[in-house]
Amino acid sequence: MTISVVILAAGMGSRMNSDLPKVLHKLGGAPLVAHAMHAAQALDPERMVVVTGHGAEAVAKAARAQNPDVLLAHQAEQNGTAHAVAQAREALKGVTGDVVVLYGDTPFVRSETIEAMLEARKDHAVVVLGFEAEDPGRYGRLVMEGEALSRIVEFKDASEAERAITLCNSGVICADAGALFELIDAVGNDNASGEFYLTDIVGLARDQGQSVGVVRCDEAETLGINTREELAGAEAAFQARMRAEAYEDGVTLIAPETIHFALGTTIGRDSMIGPNVVFGPGVTIESGVTVRAFCHLEGCHISRGAEVGPFARLRPGAELAEDVHIGNFVEIKNAMLDQGAKVNHLSYIGDADIGERTNIGAGTITCNYDGVFKHRTTIGARAFIGSDTMLVAPVRIGNDAMTGSGSVITEDVPDGALALERSAQTTKPGLALRLMQRLRALKAKQQKET
Repeated sequence: MTISVVILAAGMGSRMNSDLPKVLHKLGGAPLVAHAMHAAQALDPERMVVVTGHGAEAVAKAARAQNPDVLLAHQAEQNGTAHAVAQAREALKGVTGDVVVLYGDTPFVRSETIEAMLEARKDHAVVVLGFEAEDPGRYGRLVMEGEALSRIVEFKDASEAERAITLCNSGVICADAGALFELIDAVGNDNASGEFYLTDIVGLARDQGQSVGVVRCDEAETLGINTREELAGAEAAFQARMRAEAYEDGVTLIAPETIHFALGTTIGRDSMIGPNVVFGPGVTIESGVTVRAFCHLEGCHISRGAEVGPFARLRPGAELAEDVHIGNFVEIKNAMLDQGAKVNHLSYIGDADIGERTNIGAGTITCNYDGVFKHRTTIGARAFIGSDTMLVAPVRIGNDAMTGSGSVITEDVPDGALALERSAQTTKPGLALRLMQRLRALKAKQQKET
């Protein structure tokens, strides 16, 4: 059975008090909408549609960054959730199988929960995701008849008896693609808000004699983000969950409350993460890696046995092979370091390829940017780059080659060669002492005059 996913991301989010669309506020280093897309992508959907509205262009850009194949639909006027899903009709034209409706501001719905809904769909025409609320508040209520769902009642339309129900609606719905849009076509807006509610398809399906089922999940999974305070709470919950998953995966976290994860962070067993490490999106770490304190990692891959930090920064495109050592105050960007390479101190390696067991001395810089274009530096295997070497790209250093400390390398260095670029040293005996005496006397004179 094929599935498709519709993610509703059209709302303004006025309670966020922000010019930014609500679904673009970040959680775990990624926009809220990316979390819903991440959960959906795990199901390998045939099509994924994001329905945009407020800030459509920015939301579309963020969605494409998460999945270049995402389809987009636009809800010009926000007339309710059923109206929003209806905008995806054209994007889903010709699809068969089930459609799951998710929300761009509800980041914690797990792919396993969606899979349970798809399984329940075998027995029901429509499946709704519900949860038992500790404080039901203004959630829509699920009105049951035995084990069958009778209807969903929005809080503002509910009677006192219905408001006493604690089984609440998450908004997530699963139905056959064709049946879903037929039901949506029958939805009216005779309610307190004058909107077209997606929840009304439950009653419509029951009126047609179709079965409607409920899959229950933990309340925390259905948390929606509407305010800055709720976003902060969601961030705390996200970090707690990521730390718990790291423990389960066999990762050691030193001072875990100071370590911050991002959506999609992956760490292999027997790795150790030191205090105050920050993960941005797109980090994959294999087994047996050590990341020491105060490192910032984003968009990088670190292979088995590597050591990073302290105080290192790995930027997007950094690729570390097995047993690579990256030391303190080192920055790596868009660079491949082969097995056993070392960059231990105070260096910048950008747009570069570094061969196996090559040693990069302290203070080395790959001068990769000419103000307009980026250029690449290639260093072969077993090379030794002396401290304070400036490698002016594009340039190639051969296998087993060496550069002298303090050199500015502008030309290729052949295999096995030593490259030196230094001005002749001039030594003036006694001049330093005489110069300092003169300067101190001048300073004393100036202080006396003032």
